[in-house]
Amino acid sequence: MDSEQRRKRKRIYKPNANFFSVRSLTVCLSFFVFLLFISSDRSPIRTGSFRPVLYVPASLSLLPARLALTRDSFGARSLSLIVEDRVLLPDHLLLIVSNKLRTSDNFLCVYYSLFNSSSSEDVVLKPAISVDEYRGDKSIVRCQLPPMNFSTAVNLRRTWEVAEGDGLLRGNAAVAVPSWNRVVYEALLDLNTAVVFVKGLNLRPHEDSDTTQFRCHFSLTNFDKGEGFVFTTEATAAAQEVLRCLLPRSVRRNPEKAMGIRVTVSRVDADENAIDGPLPSVAKVYGTKTYKRRSYSGKKYELCACTMLWNQASFLREWIVYHAWLGVERWFIYDNNSDDEIQEVIDELNLQNYNVSRHAWPWTKAQEAGFSHCALRARSECKWLGFFDVDEFFFFPRHRARDMQGQSSLRTLVAKYTNSPKYAEIRIICHSFGPSGLTAAPSQGVTVGYTCRLQAPERHKSIVRPELLDATLLNVVHHFRLQRGYRYLNVPESKAVVNHYKYQVWDTFKTKFFRRVSTYVANWQEDQNKGSKDRAPGLGTVAIEPPDWRLRFCEVWDTGLKDFVLANFADTATGFLPWERSPF
Repeated sequence: MDSEQRRKRKRIYKPNANFFSVRSLTVCLSFFVFLLFISSDRSPIRTGSFRPVLYVPASLSLLPARLALTRDSFGARSLSLIVEDRVLLPDHLLLIVSNKLRTSDNFLCVYYSLFNSSSSEDVVLKPAISVDEYRGDKSIVRCQLPPMNFSTAVNLRRTWEVAEGDGLLRGNAAVAVPSWNRVVYEALLDLNTAVVFVKGLNLRPHEDSDTTQFRCHFSLTNFDKGEGFVFTTEATAAAQEVLRCLLPRSVRRNPEKAMGIRVTVSRVDADENAIDGPLPSVAKVYGTKTYKRRSYSGKKYELCACTMLWNQASFLREWIVYHAWLGVERWFIYDNNSDDEIQEVIDELNLQNYNVSRHAWPWTKAQEAGFSHCALRARSECKWLGFFDVDEFFFFPRHRARDMQGQSSLRTLVAKYTNSPKYAEIRIICHSFGPSGLTAAPSQGVTVGYTCRLQAPERHKSIVRPELLDATLLNVVHHFRLQRGYRYLNVPESKAVVNHYKYQVWDTFKTKFFRRVSTYVANWQEDQNKGSKDRAPGLGTVAIEPPDWRLRFCEVWDTGLKDFVLANFADTATGFLPWERSPF
């Protein structure tokens, strides 16, 4: 190439170089002006109780997470994997990733030695356990626990990136990773407040706490940097794992501007001295509209249902088809780390016009908090919201004086009280069923297979009006605290019951034995509260099948729901039930 050609190439590329430098300068100045703006009196984020300090990150590390990059516009290879946060859970490491990842892609978790060596021998690669959608536009990746002497500051790579040698040694093993017993993990926007979900404050179960002890802190950057804007507000409600705090003063008139801001909490004494916190946080404020909706017209559904489950895909279809017939119109499924293809079952149901949304809830032993989260999400869509498990079925017994109640009977029941000035909750008692002599799971489903139960009822299940729940969102799984002036209605057993298929055949029950999702209910393996109704009586703490398991919990033969199902759901020619898998 001669000198004349070189001069032409320089003239061609010089404008581009100027363009990129001007653009970079413009972005930096814009970000600086934005920070000055939010600190001014016109700022949407401001509080009189705190003096913010201006900090402009040298690397502008916030920008990549805000860019609206898509595979369609840049291609998969141009999207770097941005790990926003990590949480060390008891049995795996959770990564929160800015990108919306395809679950079909293969990802590798990258572990770095604590000795910070630059040798490739100090980097370990392990396949990711699973990938899931999260908070609408993000993803979560579950990784195995780090090997001994390796950091929890795990990174993520696609398999083809590793094959191309893409910077495996760029990790920072010194990054602090919060553990599950002490972390702020979720936050939802609710009018002019933020509802914050937190582990580590050790609040008393089933009671509210003194709100004057707690503060919320809002920031654009990670709190562990110790720099940047921080805005502090007071708590207005506190119970169990949930705090409700005012938004910063200037954003209260336009709460949507708080979306995406990181939040944490602290505990203070009467003199505003910190006692505990601020806690590590992976929580950012999100609105309920962030989460997926299906076919919502804007008119509230009369009756919705919410449940939390783990590896219950094989039971989900029967539970939804049956209760949809009784009148449930909308479903919120909080999935607690299932690995049994539950999304495929939900996709099939939605193709048949069952309105089901799956929400990844990766937080272990946090059922009560999950139900509080669900109540907030459902409030704008549902007049009534039922909280019950996939092994619990509402049933209206036969009466001699009249025919058995039919289709939409559950929705009809709650609709009578939709405008009630008195009732905000309907309670229906439960009967607990046993294995009923079976040794293998019934092929036609639990409603037909299990027909023997304990005589005395155990507890109840509730259907609530979500807009009338107490501000604390306090619940004990079975029911919520209601706003002052409202009460619950007990439905007589003769009118309605819940069949709880609690003790099924051993292989099914054994899976349940190892996983309890409630925060305040001890796992069966733990040697405490052995007399609790949350335990299997006489089972002890070891998952060894008793010789007489198939005959246990059988005091009354009850075929009422079986007869109802066969009369209303079975195909008249084949006897085939709609949730059965066809043998052909």
